[in-house]
Amino acid sequence: MLRVIIRGGGDLASGIAVRLYRSGIKVIITEIRQPLAVRRFVSFAEAVYKQDVSVEDIPGRLVANKNSIEKCLSDGGIPIIIDEELNLISQMDISAIIDARMLKQKTIICAIDTPLKIGIGPGFFPGENCDCVIETKRGPYLGRVFWNNPAESDSGIPEKVAEFENERVLRAPEAGVFKTRVSIGDVLEKGDLMATINITAIRAPFRGLVRGLLHDGLVVFAGLKVGDLDPRCDPLLCTLVSDKALAIGGGVLEAILSKNELREMLGSEKMI
Repeated sequence: MLRVIIRGGGDLASGIAVRLYRSGIKVIITEIRQPLAVRRFVSFAEAVYKQDVSVEDIPGRLVANKNSIEKCLSDGGIPIIIDEELNLISQMDISAIIDARMLKQKTIICAIDTPLKIGIGPGFFPGENCDCVIETKRGPYLGRVFWNNPAESDSGIPEKVAEFENERVLRAPEAGVFKTRVSIGDVLEKGDLMATINITAIRAPFRGLVRGLLHDGLVVFAGLKVGDLDPRCDPLLCTLVSDKALAIGGGVLEAILSKNELREMLGSEKMI
């Protein structure tokens, strides 16, 4: 059976999961105890807080052991398990591991021996800490598979939407407890209160839709991304996986299918 592990359940990782799931691949997601996903309506990481989630009509469920993983897979869902060190996953037969945590620094995907290890974005170097890396920077190389070269380094600049760039991403001005004052899907006017950290206010820098928002009550550090404001004000954007995530998912699918032994495993299974 062709099974893959995705490390990370944020919106980008979830976009990869959606593309693989729809291609007939069994997907298991590992998460940390306190995910910091902002685009929560399209993040399987939300299962850590809510138990059951759905991303573009694909069900995900928080599970606790191998039996519940198997049950979720047989029911046609995506199991999400808190397994930061991959202790449980190391006991399973896995075809590929995809590291989509977006740590943006050189890291080891895992010590588990698998046919394929795929790194997502900066920090991965084929032949050193992965077999291949998928480009995450927008442009002509987005979603391409590199078997010999690393992805481009992180610029730290968000994608430009309309005339807004850095302003779209709301970051914690200081460390403390994050308290929300709005909900995902709300349309705010410039200056509206979005959230507070301690007693410091975070206000909307322009008129826009709250596309993403960190969970209320979490302890955050200064500079952490806590919100996403979109000037297009289209509510559908809250519930759709991004074009970028789908492009990267396509690159991951290409990498998996480039391995004959994995492609043959997929061909022998019933498509979802």
